[in-house]
Amino acid sequence: MKKNAIIYWTTTSLFSVMMLFSASMYFTSPEVQANFTKMGFHDAFRIELGIAKIIGSLVLIIPLFKGSIKEWVYAGFGITLISASIMHATSDDPASMVVAPIIFLGVLATSYIFWKKRLQVAI
Repeated sequence: MKKNAIIYWTTTSLFSVMMLFSASMYFTSPEVQANFTKMGFHDAFRIELGIAKIIGSLVLIIPLFKGSIKEWVYAGFGITLISASIMHATSDDPASMVVAPIIFLGVLATSYIFWKKRLQVAI
């Protein structure tokens, strides 16, 4: 049981910190803004996605949030990461930009699996 909690909190914390860093870059980095424009996205989408990443990270980290809200956050982050990988691949970005979202999808999946394992133990 303790192992499950350690894996859950480690992966969830790592993922949330990465998403918070990513969100901060959405608001502060001219390069990120230029990439969104290059991929054909409106600037409002960059801001919306940054806010969603902040809210989603908080929902994952704060134990107060439970049940279906966390399920939706996991799903939303999964869709975001798959979409990011596809967009980078179709924009002729370096392979590292295509692979990085897939790596973090693995971290997210591990967090989700161990969140579910912790719920089963609690029942």
